[in-house]
Amino acid sequence: MENNKTLRIGHLSTFYHTSFILMGTRWLEEKLGLTAEWNMFGGGPAIVEALSKGDVDIGYIGLPPVMIGIDRGVPIICVGGGHVEGTVMIGPPQSKTFDELCGNIASVLEQFKGGNIGCPPSGSIHDVIIRDLLASHGLSDSIGVRNYPWADFIPDALADGEVVAAVGTPPLSVAAGRACNVKIVVPPSALWPWNPSYGIIVSRELLKGQAGLVENFLRLHEDASNLIKDEPGRAARLVAEMVEVVDEDFIREVYQISPRYCAALPREYIESAMAFVPVLRKLGYIERELEEADIFDTSLIEAFHAGEKHYFL
Repeated sequence: MENNKTLRIGHLSTFYHTSFILMGTRWLEEKLGLTAEWNMFGGGPAIVEALSKGDVDIGYIGLPPVMIGIDRGVPIICVGGGHVEGTVMIGPPQSKTFDELCGNIASVLEQFKGGNIGCPPSGSIHDVIIRDLLASHGLSDSIGVRNYPWADFIPDALADGEVVAAVGTPPLSVAAGRACNVKIVVPPSALWPWNPSYGIIVSRELLKGQAGLVENFLRLHEDASNLIKDEPGRAARLVAEMVEVVDEDFIREVYQISPRYCAALPREYIESAMAFVPVLRKLGYIERELEEADIFDTSLIEAFHAGEKHYFL
């Protein structure tokens, strides 16, 4: 950190992250007396890179990019949750859905043979999930994955026929649905149950030197998560007014697609994250057999959120 009054935070253009609530409410400034410097990135891997250079102190990141960074020696760790099941698959109106195909993901994927599936950056949680699914069903040679540095490029790619389907966040599915009439073909819960779509990632230097500050950030992050969960209309209005590029209905629709918000790190979250380790090794993204302690420090969040978890309430 530059000093104990400035917090540099890396975030994504993902409207259901609490980053937008904290920016809109200015709770960090008003309740903690901080100067918050918000920096937007195209994907989790870019935030990990910024953390490795010391350019940001805290990041909103899916866990696979964090694991890749840790494997490469980046001194970062996950101290809080945020959301689970944030990857959704979308396709054109004529495609068959997961429910229509009796829950058979292989059949859903086979519809897109010979084409490319659009996806956020290489190493993102969405990238890892779709590549693992294609490999598991023997479809890696017949269906390509086309990565984009910003997920915002994917709706145009769908409209232009550059890709035949896509995976990404709920905001991507809403934006693409409005832009080119695509629909959800596999819901978030079916792609990878409990997948840790993002957590609060901090530099180990910050955690060691200013644990109290990190805990205070987590407390406000939990308050913001509860606002989304308990008052989605108010939260949607706040985010829409701040970003000015989408309306309140857009944000509410995003919240409804995958309403799994909480700051806690329950066993289900951690175990789902650890299940990515062998997948990342198989795909060649990491070399080490990472352990839970390499990735998570639950001490701060458990200090005030050791009770009931909110993800599936």
